[in-house]
Formats: sequence, structure tokens, C-alpha cells
Amino acid sequence: MNPVTASPVRIEAFLDPRLSRWLWLVKWLLAVPHYIVLFFLWIAFVLVTIVAFFAILFTGRYPQSLFTFNVGVLRWNWRVGYYAHAALGTDRYPPFTLADVPDYPAHLDVAYPERLSRGLVLVKWWLLVIPQYIVVGIFTGGGWGWGGDGGWRGVGLIPFLSFVAVVVLAFTARYPVHLFDLLLGLVRWSARVIAYAALMTDAYPPFRLDMGGQSEPPTTTSATSAGGSGR
Repeated sequence: MNPVTASPVRIEAFLDPRLSRWLWLVKWLLAVPHYIVLFFLWIAFVLVTIVAFFAILFTGRYPQSLFTFNVGVLRWNWRVGYYAHAALGTDRYPPFTLADVPDYPAHLDVAYPERLSRGLVLVKWWLLVIPQYIVVGIFTGGGWGWGGDGGWRGVGLIPFLSFVAVVVLAFTARYPVHLFDLLLGLVRWSARVIAYAALMTDAYPPFRLDMGGQSEPPTTTSATSAGGSGR
């Protein structure tokens, strides 16, 4: 059996052992300030990725300061998702920062690549990743954990399973751990595709679920601090 290669994208999370049975009903509302900030951060993410595209094309390197910023956007997005919609695994309000917060129960990091393929950058974000886009669309319903029109149309596995988990929580006062493990696997798969499509790695996302709160460490030295461990 071939060993499983660690991904350059690391996502980890702690499941809060004392989740409120009903706070999940209003977390989406409490997270509105974060959604506003993330709207502008994602615009910046796209612009930074365009700049990085040309930098990689001509130099084979992703400027480290730009890379660190984009990792920060992904990290911020993951913390908000973990709190409000993608897993609802904590009642602790997400911090307003791009940096890793070691004592927050959700972490994301991407290993900084010293060199990237100058040719691959031309095709990986639109051609090579098409099969992954289809899979992630099923997971997310076409978005990062929420429906695009405010209704049930397009709702994917991640928001649906998150809803099932909190309904179970409401009636039993316990978050189903196996469902939590599955949700983390789906989110981890989606994050790897985003990082690949955003030109942050040449490692093609594997077609596999790495379930559970803890993931393997990145395959190369990270450009950002990586705090905390998984459940």
C-alpha cells in the first residue's frame, strides 16, 4: 500500500464540547460583520491572485507577501465558516484577523512553495481543475457553505450536513462526532481545490476524504504560522 502524501493545505478544528443547543439559529446573523469584511477580502484575494499569476508566469515564484495575505483570507473564511455555517462546531466568535490565532478552535495553513511551474499556471486554474470544481460544487452547492439565492436551491452536502448536525444537537445536546469528522473531510477537500485553483500550489488535490479534526502537517515549510492541533 502506498503511503498517503500530506497535502500542502492544512485544516484543523476542535469540536466545542459544550455547544449551545440553540445559538446556531442566530450565528448567521451574528456573523454579518464578518461577511461584510469577507466580501472585500475576497475581492482583494482575486486581485492578488491575478498579480501572482503574472509573477509566477515570469519568475516561477509566488511573492511571499501576497501568498501570506491570501492564506490569511482563506483562514479568516474558514474560521467564520466553522462558527456560522460550514460546521457550526464552536460558539466562540471568530476574531477579526488574517493571522492564525493559536487558541481559536479552527486553523488553516498552506505551505509556501519555493518554486511553481511557469507553464502549469496557464492551465491549472481553469482546465485541470474542472473535475474538482464539479465535486466541490456538490459539496458546497456552488458556494463556500451557503446557498447563493437564500433558499434551498443549490444547497450542497456541507450546509445540509451542518444543518442535520445542529438539529441533532438541539434535540440531544450532543453534536454527532462522526458527522463532524465527515464535514471536516468535505471542507478539507474543498480548501485544497481552492488553493490549487488560486495558484498557491502545484500539488493536484487528491480525490479523497481526510476526515476528522486533525490533518497531516504541510509537505513543505509554511510561510505562515500554524497554531493548534486538531480534535
